[in-house]
Amino acid sequence: MSWNVYLRRYWQLYALLALPLAYFVIFKYGPMYGIQIAFKDFNFFQGIEGSEWIGLEAFRDIFRMRDFYITLRNTLMLNFLDLLVSFPAPLILAILLYEMRLVWFKKLSQTILYIPHFISWVIIGGIVYQVFGTQSGMINNVVTALGFDAIPFLTDKGYWLTTYLAVGVWQSAGWGTIIYLAALTGINKELFEAAGIDGAGRLRRIWHITLPGLKPTILVLLIINLGHMISIGFERPYVIGNLAVREYSDVLSTFVYRVGLESGQYTLATAVGLFQAVVGLVFVLGANYASKKLTDESIM
Repeated sequence: MSWNVYLRRYWQLYALLALPLAYFVIFKYGPMYGIQIAFKDFNFFQGIEGSEWIGLEAFRDIFRMRDFYITLRNTLMLNFLDLLVSFPAPLILAILLYEMRLVWFKKLSQTILYIPHFISWVIIGGIVYQVFGTQSGMINNVVTALGFDAIPFLTDKGYWLTTYLAVGVWQSAGWGTIIYLAALTGINKELFEAAGIDGAGRLRRIWHITLPGLKPTILVLLIINLGHMISIGFERPYVIGNLAVREYSDVLSTFVYRVGLESGQYTLATAVGLFQAVVGLVFVLGANYASKKLTDESIM
């Protein structure tokens, strides 16, 4: 079948594909034009084309900045801890929801778990300060009323780190279960029935059927998460963080905000963003290569 005949027959599919393609071209590939700011002494009034070319000077300046290495360390540390804590949470929740027999309770649980994903991080930050605040937080009000010292959830670095990870799990775990639940529906039900007839308990069915059935999905999501190790969202560390814990809460995204928007050093901010993108690409390709060699599963 020639391509023009195929196009006439399935033109509706290509029409549907036009919108997502336009989105990626306009909002993903179009902004790549601004990458050259990282190699120029950008002047807002002269524009990108009129600014002087400085080559790799911005990258040399960044690698000489102590704050850059602190924020890079914090970014890797927080993302690694998130990978350890937040990555397994949706998987565990999805298996628990899948194993539930009460349909009404299962639907109610899913609704409650999904809600935090739709709440703005600004609102979540307000909730965090109302619940975990040292002076007026709900938990510390109870703790001090019982005669104990207030717990510095948001001012002590160790407590702040625990609070940061816990809030991240609460906000994202429910939404992350959707992918795993979709993958679980693709597992042949007859496998569970046969295992039950052979005397396998629920835990054995999960270990020998559910987890192997989810293996491709787990590996794909793990590779994608490893690709984000060098990048981190701005809202969560910025909203929950404060000066008392800045040694842990200051990450690359807040560094870019401080250097680029507050200080007006757009060249340095763009250089940091490009650095994140390149290292993230290396992480994705490396994780994909390792996965393909070790498990014969990959995303490309």
